[in-house]
Amino acid sequence: MFQRFSTYRGATVAGAVIGTTFGFLRAYVLVAVYRHHETIGSFDAVDAVTFTFVSQGFLPTIGIWGRLELSDRIRSGDVATDLYRPLHFQSYWLAQDLGRFAFEGLARGMVPVAAGALAFSLRFPTGRGTWALFAIALVLAEVVSFGLRYLVALIGFWVLDNRGFVQFGGFLTQFFGGVIVPVSFFPAGLEGACRLLPFQAVVQLPVEVFLGRQGAGALALQAVWAAALLVAGNALAARAMHKVVVQGG
Repeated sequence: MFQRFSTYRGATVAGAVIGTTFGFLRAYVLVAVYRHHETIGSFDAVDAVTFTFVSQGFLPTIGIWGRLELSDRIRSGDVATDLYRPLHFQSYWLAQDLGRFAFEGLARGMVPVAAGALAFSLRFPTGRGTWALFAIALVLAEVVSFGLRYLVALIGFWVLDNRGFVQFGGFLTQFFGGVIVPVSFFPAGLEGACRLLPFQAVVQLPVEVFLGRQGAGALALQAVWAAALLVAGNALAARAMHKVVVQGG
């Protein structure tokens, strides 16, 4: 999968440019807001702008706007070929997604951050320990993101077209995960509810680790959600395969 994505160099460059452009748009909106507020939630202006560029850089990497190719293969019936492979079904698709994650992280992830650092004062980790925690948090965020998208993809075994579910799942991740605005901007009650959901483990927590606002505890929460979603996905896949066998498909 790493080699497959590396062949689409034009798309990679275009994606990096678009991501950087939206990063600047989001950042300038926040700069305008902070002209009237010294802090919002627990973030000052530097935190908010850093959050914007770091999240913008790694949103494509963790794939919250994309859907698994599995969705299309279920709809077309090509998934039958996948089921014949002597591989664990979920592990196969996770390996595919991790390959995409590795390539896009290297090719696109740092471009918006670097561009933002040239125009704004960003807050970077000051120690190697924080960088290491952030790297682990990104990998766990990818696994949580995969777990959510995998569950949505599997819905295709029961419905004719799951694109509505894909869009709804993307909206939930953007709103409750801190993509539209950081979760820390929400009222206390809503923020507390978001902290209990898996979506904030995809965006909010990794960037807070980057900012030094979260430590190993955030990684533990991500790991719990990653494990829970993988277990749920494995169980749903087993049920879906039983449905395919029963239907003779």
